[in-house]
Amino acid sequence: MIAIIYFIELLIAGIFAGVVGAMSGLGGGVVIVPALTLLFGIPLEYAAGASLVSTIATSSGAASAYVRDKLANIRIGMSLEIATTLGAIIGSLIAAYIYAHDISQYLFVIFGIVLILSIYGAFKTRKKDYLKKVHKDWSTDFFQLSGSYYDKAEKKVIKYSGYRWWLGELVSGCGGLMSGLLGIGGGVLKVMGMDVGMKLPIKVTTSTSNFMIGVTAAVSSAIYWSLGYVQPFIVAPVVIGILIGAYSGSKLLEKTEGSKVLYIFMILLGFVGIEMILRGLGVV
Repeated sequence: MIAIIYFIELLIAGIFAGVVGAMSGLGGGVVIVPALTLLFGIPLEYAAGASLVSTIATSSGAASAYVRDKLANIRIGMSLEIATTLGAIIGSLIAAYIYAHDISQYLFVIFGIVLILSIYGAFKTRKKDYLKKVHKDWSTDFFQLSGSYYDKAEKKVIKYSGYRWWLGELVSGCGGLMSGLLGIGGGVLKVMGMDVGMKLPIKVTTSTSNFMIGVTAAVSSAIYWSLGYVQPFIVAPVVIGILIGAYSGSKLLEKTEGSKVLYIFMILLGFVGIEMILRGLGVV
């Protein structure tokens, strides 16, 4: 009976994480890792392992809908995936060293700082997507960073062009590093890199991030699996819940104004960031 209740609780946490992950482009890990560690008392390494596997589920559940509706830009996502994958490998190996030497409290603090610093960049993007000034440079045409999509909330076609591909690649590499290090899919920095760095619309960045994080998480989770940090009893309910939540979240994003998504994004980052820092410092 206790096992069933525990399963249901993890399932509910997964659903919530999936909704938030799909709508914000974070992949759910930014919610499920703190939930598993702070609410359920699961060690960080096992929470990160479950998060990475569930992030693959989030990407599959949400990205398919985004690709179908032409919100996700596959060309941009694949071009940024080179640095992200490399960063994921490095981050996973660093995490393995940290867990082996029992100094994971530093990861809690790093997790919180990364999230809180991201709020500034998210705040700068609070204006509606179609009010953004279009920028172009050599990488705009070379990497085909232009596109369009129909915004159901605004009821109009939004055309966009990204630039500064190199900056998006650099930040995405850091996102991959965070994915392997913290088990969060790297969506936090990927969204910021594409939105603030490349000036892409928020709905394009969140949907493209969801497409990218599946590949990144697959690389990191393979290393975590080899180290024994992926526990099936924890992963199963979380993955099922996140799949349900990711599908629901992708539908909500289509009908929600981009500015509202950003406000949710900022509140979430601040709350989780503070919680993780306090945990790392031993306050909670």
